[in-house]
Amino acid sequence: MEQNPVILETRGLTKNFGSKTALKEINLSIYRGKIIGLLGPNGSGKTTLIKLISGLIQPSGGEIRINGSPIGIESKNSVAYLPDKSYLNDWMRVADLVTMFGEFYSNFDKELAHKLIHDLGIDEHARLRTLSKGNQEKIQLILVMARKADLYVLDEPIGGVDPAAREYIINTIIGNYNENATVIISTHLIMEIENILDEAIFLKNGEITIFDNCDHIRQESGKSLDGVFREVFRC
Repeated sequence: MEQNPVILETRGLTKNFGSKTALKEINLSIYRGKIIGLLGPNGSGKTTLIKLISGLIQPSGGEIRINGSPIGIESKNSVAYLPDKSYLNDWMRVADLVTMFGEFYSNFDKELAHKLIHDLGIDEHARLRTLSKGNQEKIQLILVMARKADLYVLDEPIGGVDPAAREYIINTIIGNYNENATVIISTHLIMEIENILDEAIFLKNGEITIFDNCDHIRQESGKSLDGVFREVFRC
């Protein structure tokens, strides 16, 4: 069966929380084999969009499809989600987390997870809470990237960690997704990831202001992505 070249499609996607509209009429067609920046300040709707893609919350209007199918059990197996806050039990040992993910996700590559952890020099018998914040972030990322998913959605993966940890996280993202998969990275640290992005989505007040190829954005504006970001979101 031939793979659908469009991995994610939304039409009129809207999400309200009471009287507040978090996302309004979002229309996207995202193709395989891309690294895409989901860019915007806090409160712009990035996390809401990621949670909709991951099936954690339901839309108020419009539709969202993964591989041409609506959100459901099949789509959740296709999407690997990294939240902006740790959801792992910090009393668990690293090896037990790998075992748990292997039992929970049919597309989890335990050998790859063990290799990445070994390369970091982390003791798999250590409890998560005994590791540094940077290493905890790395373990969480490894568990996500070791899945053979079609779409990886990463919510602020480089926020709150030191520059060395950021570099490791970015290199792990680049090195561990296949050419048929797509990665969406939500961040406001544009300068840190600009050189790895193929496309960028700028979200402002729950609406898309820009969705384009990064080279085209730079050519049209005469600025870096970070420069465009500062212009679009200046106070």
